[in-house]
Amino acid sequence: MNRPDHDIDHILTQAADRFGTPAYVYATDLITPRIRDLQDKLGRWFKLSFAMKCNPNPGLLSWLEQRIPYIDVSSGGELLLAIDAGWPANRASFTGPAKREVELRRAIQEGLGELVVESPRDAQLANSIAAETGRIQDVVIRIAPDRVPKGFGDQMAGRPSPFGIDIEDAPGALTDIASLPHLRIAGLHIYSGTQCLKPAAIVENWGIFMTIFRDLCERHDLHPDRLIFGAGLGIPYHPGDMPLDLGQVAEAAGPQLDAFKAEPRFSKTELVLELGRYLVGPAGYFVTRVTSIKESRGTRIAICDGGMNSHLAASGHFGMVLRRNYVIHRVGGGEGEEPIDISGPLCTSIDKLGSKVALPRVEEGDLIAIHASGAYGPSSSPVNFISHPTPREILAEGGQLLDVTRIEGCGLSDR
Repeated sequence: MNRPDHDIDHILTQAADRFGTPAYVYATDLITPRIRDLQDKLGRWFKLSFAMKCNPNPGLLSWLEQRIPYIDVSSGGELLLAIDAGWPANRASFTGPAKREVELRRAIQEGLGELVVESPRDAQLANSIAAETGRIQDVVIRIAPDRVPKGFGDQMAGRPSPFGIDIEDAPGALTDIASLPHLRIAGLHIYSGTQCLKPAAIVENWGIFMTIFRDLCERHDLHPDRLIFGAGLGIPYHPGDMPLDLGQVAEAAGPQLDAFKAEPRFSKTELVLELGRYLVGPAGYFVTRVTSIKESRGTRIAICDGGMNSHLAASGHFGMVLRRNYVIHRVGGGEGEEPIDISGPLCTSIDKLGSKVALPRVEEGDLIAIHASGAYGPSSSPVNFISHPTPREILAEGGQLLDVTRIEGCGLSDR
């Protein structure tokens, strides 16, 4: 069992009492040192970009806007949310394999910083829209490598993929895109794997990126403004997971990055590290209240007011091959430990948040907290399933609590 400090439990209890459960609590005091550590360890080479898809909460976005240089959006709706939260469109990049004309048109009209081109179709459509509006749109071209080192939780290389232009097709595609008169190639982008806790694998992966960037830029005589590295930095979710040693990453990658930046072609190039969960994941807690306790065939079960509908990832149904418990604790602690299953309120057998979790004795009315819940939470969960209440989202900053729950979507419709 993980025992958080008293301050966190005090915040979680206050949030639950004031705003109800289930709830997500995002503690900005835990994000600040992560930003500082990234800047201290990697700021010599990289500027940061927040991958908004991991947590599009407007309150959190507003807080991050003053602290992170760039934001990456994955839909037109996310771009509008970012703008509403205070982000200028020219600090945003726009990724995604299925960009619709209405999204591209709005993004270009808003003054989007860079369009991440994932296919020739993206480029052709953007060129037509930019021509209609009398603009030259900056683009960065996403490349899909043919390999990624072992150790990444999700891999997007060396297999058929909707993301990016396959490396074997990239030379011809770049030539074609460069010929489009209303687009300007501002750089390249690679994101081939995520959720890695092994420094050596991350360093090897960035080495692959630099080789690809170097080869394509030399072939096409590009002096890029910006090269975007998909960070891949992982966070510990499960008991026994060890946090990533960022110092080891910096020490091992530093010589390669120094040599890369020393090349005349890249001397003025900005390297951007795109990351999401690494920034905000550990700062989030999901809090749910036990509505009842049941003994069933020798197993004690805590049935809670939030489950798979509120936190799909913790239930093991968000890309996890083998289900493993997240780190979970009973708010307020207690003596001793005993195994207990933790289930949600849904009428389905797959609504389970924990199996045989070792906790102090849990009773009806207790609060259960799931760690590492600051990324891929409510926006990644089936919150409408069986019409239970949408989880609250609470921003905790310096002991102050603010309800920042996002109730409605912000999509762009063709109609």
